[in-house]
This record gives sequence, C-alpha cells and structure tokens, in this order.
Amino acid sequence: MRQQSPSSWAAICVIIAAAVHLALGFSIEFSVDEAHYALYAQHLAWSYFDHPPLVGWIQWPLVALTSSEGVIRLIPELLWIFSCYLVYEVTVEVHHFIRGRNAGYLTSALPSANLCGLLAILIVIAAPMLHVLAIGLLPDTLLAPISLGLMLMGIRWLNKDQFSISDWIVTGVLLGLAGLSKYTAAFTAFALLCVFLSTPRKPWITKVGFWLAVVIALLLITPVLYWNWANDWISFKYQLAHGGGGEWLWRRLGAYIGIQILVFGPLYILGAFVFLKDSMHATKISLLALFGFFLIPFAIFVGLSGGGGLPHWTSPAWFCLAPFAGIGLAKTWATHHRYWIRILFFIQIALCCIGFAYVLSGGISSAAIKSNPIADLYGWKVAGQKAAALSKATKVDGIAVQNWTLGSRAAWYAYPTPVFVLDQRQDQFDLWFGDLPRGSNVLLINWSGMPHPIPVGNKSGFEACEPLDSLEIERFGRVLSKFDFSLCSNWQDSSRSE
Repeated sequence: MRQQSPSSWAAICVIIAAAVHLALGFSIEFSVDEAHYALYAQHLAWSYFDHPPLVGWIQWPLVALTSSEGVIRLIPELLWIFSCYLVYEVTVEVHHFIRGRNAGYLTSALPSANLCGLLAILIVIAAPMLHVLAIGLLPDTLLAPISLGLMLMGIRWLNKDQFSISDWIVTGVLLGLAGLSKYTAAFTAFALLCVFLSTPRKPWITKVGFWLAVVIALLLITPVLYWNWANDWISFKYQLAHGGGGEWLWRRLGAYIGIQILVFGPLYILGAFVFLKDSMHATKISLLALFGFFLIPFAIFVGLSGGGGLPHWTSPAWFCLAPFAGIGLAKTWATHHRYWIRILFFIQIALCCIGFAYVLSGGISSAAIKSNPIADLYGWKVAGQKAAALSKATKVDGIAVQNWTLGSRAAWYAYPTPVFVLDQRQDQFDLWFGDLPRGSNVLLINWSGMPHPIPVGNKSGFEACEPLDSLEIERFGRVLSKFDFSLCSNWQDSSRSE
C-alpha cells in the first residue's frame, strides 16, 4: 500500500465498490421504491404525494430513453461516487480547520489529511446500508451529497467568517435542491444555521448575500409549495402522520438504535468516539456545530423511531459523520492501535459481501422462514409483461392490486396499462389513475409474498373473480414466489376514504 498515496487508494476503493454496485444493478429488478420513483419520471409533475419531485426529475432523461434498470441505476451510482468525493473533501477541510485553529485536539500528533480522508472513505464503503443508496435511487441518495455540500459551505464560512456573493448563491442553490429532494432536508438546513450562529459575530444576517440565498432557496422549492397548495397540502399532512408513526414504544427505539449500529457499522461509532473524546477538550463550539449535520437529523429520527421508522432515513446524516469518524480512526491508526480497526473493517466488508451474495442468490426460502424479502426483487418484470398482455387480451379497464407496494412494480413493468390500488389508503396512485370506477372489469394480480383475499361478494368488491392464469418465479431451481392473475368483473364500490 505504501506504493500508492492515500488519495489514490481512496479512489481505487471507490472504483472497486462502484464496479460491484453496477454488476448488482444490472442483475436485479427494481425494488418497490425504485419503481415508484421511476414512475415519477414517467408522470412528470411539480411535486408528488409522498416526496418532493427531484427524485423523479433527475431520472426523466434516462427513463425517457430506456427501461433498463441497470442504465437507470447509473444515476444513484454517480451520486454515491460524488458523495464519496465530498466525504474526502470535507474530511480534508475539517482537518485543516482543526490544525488552523490549533485546537486541543493537537495535543498529540494529528495524522495527515489524506490518511484521514482515506479512512473516512473506507468507513463509507464498509457500511452495508450505504450500498443500498448506491444501487437504488432514493430521496436519501440525493440528499447525501447535498448535505455534504452544505457542510462544506459551513466549513468555508468558519474558515473565512464571511461569504462572497458566489458563496451565498451556491448555498442558496444547495438549500433549494435539498428542499426538492426530501422534506427532512429542513434538519440539514437547521444544522447549517447552527454553524452560522456558532461564530461570535453575526454579520451575515445583514448581508445582501444572505437574503439572496434565502430568495434562491425559496424560488427553487416554489414548485413543491405550489403543488401542495393546489392539492390541499396533502404531502405535508401525509409526512406529519407518517413521521409520527404509531404508538410510541421504548422497544422500537432500542431496536432502531441496534439496527442503526448493525447496518452502518461500529467503525463509525469507534471513529466518532475517538474524535469527540479528543476534540471535546478544546470545547470548540464551531466543531460541535459542524457535528450537528449528523447529530440533529439522527437525534430527531431516533426520537421518532419509538413510533416507527425506516433505517435508511438516517443515511445522509451518517455520510456527514464519516469525516469526523475518519479523523478519529486515523488518529487511532497513527498511534498503532490498529487491531480493532482491522477486525471491524473486515467483519463489515464480509457482511457487505454476504449481503451482495444473498441478493444475487434470490434469498433463503424454507418452511422455517415465513417470508423471503429478496423474492421481491425477482419476477415482477415478466409478471408485469404478462399482466399487460392478459389485460389487453381480455379488454379490461386496467390492472388492480390491493397494496401500493404491489402497484409500483405492476405500473412500471406493465406500462402504459393503468393500475388501480384497491385499498382505502390515499396515495400517489389515486392522483395518477384515480379511483376504479363502479362497474369496471380488471385483471387482479395477487402475489404470494403479500397475499390478499380476493375482494368478492361484499359492499366494496367485485361481483365475481375467475382465476385466469398463474406464474411461478424460479431462481437457481428454487421457487421464489407465485403470481396469480384473476379476471374480476363489476366493481361495486367507487368511494375511498382518506
């Protein structure tokens, strides 16, 4: 390794990881979220029911040209690579900031900035969850590099204590793009505000550049505000209810923290602990403000997790923690305490490789395991194409499913056949295709991974449903799942409750 510089090794490691991502991305079908956001690109709008529009807008050029999952997944891969580059740059800038301020952190030798950057990159590569963002485009995939960009602007402010007009314009654009990516970008914006407030003088609030940045950010998120205003603010109502979750339980919070450590890796914890232990002696408010890019969103999501939450929601925050953890690990490495770093790194990389192999194999199916989550990634393409052909042959009004997670893949792979979701929950499909009209005939898809009783013979169902065909999905000689197609006639209910 001594033959290459740390920056060269960082680039080599990112390229190797990217090659693995691309190989996997061309091998599996869209997940439910990927298909849902790809449908955003097929149905361009100012905004959408559950998220702001950037995740759909950024895919539109490729979606307009191709339906290849691997090609469309080039977008999240490039965003992941750019995020890694920003992690390295932020690490170097934080290193320079610490050295420039001659903080108490330097009571012992601080490793080189390049070594810190390399270890920050290795922490990211060894985090299993962050590979998910590299393969599938989620709003968090967009928010990660934008958050790092805002963090970089925060460091620039701390170093100069002032911004040029161009700096303010860049900051405003980044804030606007964050708002177009995900509503929780507000936590990142608050972290940046804390950086501004951490300096003794507050000259920025009277500067024209600051207000120019605010205006630019507001202009960029105008499509989201306009769309919500025209649609009775349904996105904000949904997100408030969704973020609050269900009944708050301590065991959910404990499980969420445990899952966070597992899917992002203890290397993060070790590096961040060493960094905070050494830097806290300097009591630098500015460093703690920068740390807020991780701590603020992470603390909020953990606090809400008692009511429910998904582990990838914190991913942008973990990207922002990587520079601090990288500096902490580099300091540990430089003092020859390397045993646990090596052990944890190889354990995490092994977990990542096992996860890749698990996905490619099609998962594990047995009587002892009630569900195989990996089965969700196989079979929807051929099932969607078959459903489209059957619906055309039977001249029905469209395809029907009984949950929106089934509808996303059905609508993507059976495009342009309309897909109706028959549950009582208001969602994006209501805006795209509307309610299923009374008296309609449809092709009903029932998937073994999420089976539902056939909706027949009640006040909210079909007059009759007849089995039409079925399809078994196999991988390496094992049946992963089964699709049943039924011809359902005379829908008896045309009302939905919100």
